Amino acid sequence: MNQLWAGPGDGVSRDRGGRVRSLPRRSDTLRGVRLTEFWARMNKQFGTGYAESVARDHVVARLGGVTVHDALARGDDVKDVWRAVCDEFELPAHDR
Repeated sequence: MNQLWAGPGDGVSRDRGGRVRSLPRRSDTLRGVRLTEFWARMNKQFGTGYAESVARDHVVARLGGVTVHDALARGDDVKDVWRAVCDEFELPAHDR
């Protein structure tokens, strides 16, 4: 059975609000930079407060029916997650 969400003991670092701070899966040194850029784009597109809500609560079909947080926690490529968000919310090409 696949785990669809991350929880205690999964190696994911979280802040007090349960938001993902760092992910353990990728050894790629650019992952942190990509993740930082991802959140900058999310915040620009949805606003700082709403971006977190979208990532935590909205189930994205293209991500296999999981949330952005779940997809990142399981190690999905950050670029693929961003593209899925763009498709899901029909963002204009200049924001992709």
